[in-house]
Amino acid sequence: MTLRVVAALGLRLALGPARRVVLPSPQRRISTSPKLGSQPGAPGAAEPLTLRSYQEECIQSVLSSLEQGHKRLGVSLATGSGKTVIFTQLIGRVKPLSEMATQTLILAHRRELVEQAARHCSRTYPDKTIELEMGNLAASGIADITVASVPSILSKDRLLKYDPKRFKLVLVDEAHHIVAPSYLKVLDHFGLRTKNPRSPHLIGVSATFSRSDGLRLGAAIDEIVYHKDYVDMIGEKWLSDVVFTTVDSRADLSKVKRTGKAGSGEFDTASLSRAVNTAELNDIVVRAWLAKAAARKSTLVFCVDLSHVAALTQRFRHHGVDARFITGDTAPRDRAERLEAFKRGEFPVLVNCGIFTEGTDIPNIDCIVLARPTRSRNLLIQMIGRGLRLHHGKENCHIIDMVAGLETGIVTTPTLFGLDPNEIVDGASADAMFELADRKEAEKAREEQARSRLPASEAAVSTGASYTVTFTEYDSVFDLIADTSGEKHIRSISQLAWVQINPDKFILNGPGGTYLRLERLADCPPGEPPFVGYEVRALPPGVAKSPYATPREILRAATFMDAVHGCDKYATETYPLPIISARMSWRKAPATEGQLKFLNKFRSDDNQLGPDHITKGRAADMITKIRHGARGQFASIEASKKKQQKMVLAAELRRERELNERVSVGPVAA
Repeated sequence: MTLRVVAALGLRLALGPARRVVLPSPQRRISTSPKLGSQPGAPGAAEPLTLRSYQEECIQSVLSSLEQGHKRLGVSLATGSGKTVIFTQLIGRVKPLSEMATQTLILAHRRELVEQAARHCSRTYPDKTIELEMGNLAASGIADITVASVPSILSKDRLLKYDPKRFKLVLVDEAHHIVAPSYLKVLDHFGLRTKNPRSPHLIGVSATFSRSDGLRLGAAIDEIVYHKDYVDMIGEKWLSDVVFTTVDSRADLSKVKRTGKAGSGEFDTASLSRAVNTAELNDIVVRAWLAKAAARKSTLVFCVDLSHVAALTQRFRHHGVDARFITGDTAPRDRAERLEAFKRGEFPVLVNCGIFTEGTDIPNIDCIVLARPTRSRNLLIQMIGRGLRLHHGKENCHIIDMVAGLETGIVTTPTLFGLDPNEIVDGASADAMFELADRKEAEKAREEQARSRLPASEAAVSTGASYTVTFTEYDSVFDLIADTSGEKHIRSISQLAWVQINPDKFILNGPGGTYLRLERLADCPPGEPPFVGYEVRALPPGVAKSPYATPREILRAATFMDAVHGCDKYATETYPLPIISARMSWRKAPATEGQLKFLNKFRSDDNQLGPDHITKGRAADMITKIRHGARGQFASIEASKKKQQKMVLAAELRRERELNERVSVGPVAA
């Protein structure tokens, strides 16, 4: 076997009978020949790897599904679970499809992910040839394992050298990107756009198997065969414990533009930066960190954009904190040096915007500051996940959320619903090379700003500020989830107007009185899915004694989010969207006279609602709660509170009586 050396990765070739390739540290760059490999039994041979219990369970789930004839699988695992370890192990366990179909292709979208996968494969399979398809590195197309960046494999005619008949397996890292047009082009080449018994197996791995842009993951993946989220892994001590603090930063997001159709997508970056990147708000970020996390050793801060990075780094330094930043324009050598210094604990705060959301392993991080709001649950999960890896001497990770972004939910589950990507126009991106010179100059300016002293007008924000910072503490991730339940929780994972009746029952109103009911069964037998969705159809007057038909079961699900997504799919295919959507403009209009009349029956005469007090959507939700029994739930809570108050009052009366009856030596009060 001939070996070529990837010099820029820091690979060294020891010539002689026992050839070996020594893999690099993560920060080194790739620039020359792409092949990695070593002889069996060489000094660089793989050490035995002990898999965690869930990792082996995941691998068995994948193998079992493949044996049943499934081809396009998804694996959903939280950041820090060892996703790369799992799909690397799968390479050796998935059987060849034929004598010639033995090769494996690993796809990723970023350099760090490609390098990480290559290192794992080289350690695990020292007797296999491993090649990189990235930038100037052009693979041969016939290696045992090829690790490719998607942009590179699609450039020019590189994809044509890969014969689909020679591949048994295509692995996709960060697979929530898999329905992007670029990925679909690669899948087309390998016959994986549709179910095809002659195509290679496809396995996608991600911590966030959902998308906010409406693209349907089902266009590339047929089923999720394994899921383990943050709650499971924290509870089982596979991930670090978490302490959450939310901070009322008083950021006004009402005028921030949103991307996507009708402003339904993520915040517009430039608009968001104008709202968040102010002297006052940046000072609140730093003061919150000083108050709650100044003793933390390694804090990673997420900002909106490059100007926010520079300004917030400057603000930290103004308060005497050694903060440094990394952006996409930071020179590779400087980036590597700063990252290594941060890992060694040489400075406490590293500021970035979008650099460390995916595929970055910095296990020493013990604090995350979310200095930017987001409407993307995936982005939120990726940011929080950076701090959840276990590390020696790390008790927990403190998540400080400056913008209440945690309300969008920190736990994700797979979803395969949405629009077909064939309806999406595949637009070309601009050539960044024309902007390279300007970006380098801007990076220098950011460096100078971060090092300079604050102007007197902005420095005064710290010393003369009269505003207050409000904190809300959470002792654990479980308390946090409880705090984001109800409509806030269900509407963070659904765009439909679900209403919570009690902790285990939700209602979605359809047309003409028909509705969906989602509930958790209290007496569900062990092993059975506890969440059930029903459709309850309204009957015409006079047809039966009851105004409703017998509830019809439409689904059962093992998790709450699976149940919500399943009900959402049924509702959007059955009912008019203007009735069921939580995003319709009619919901913001003033409540109608009929709604107010109904609600005011339950209020005192001196506390009546008017059209300026409540919107039509909120009134509809309140009426739904009343009609479906939430009043009884609220009455039960109120009764419990009154009982508790009576107990407290009785205790106080007992203590007062004991004091009055007590006799003591000394003067008697007149």
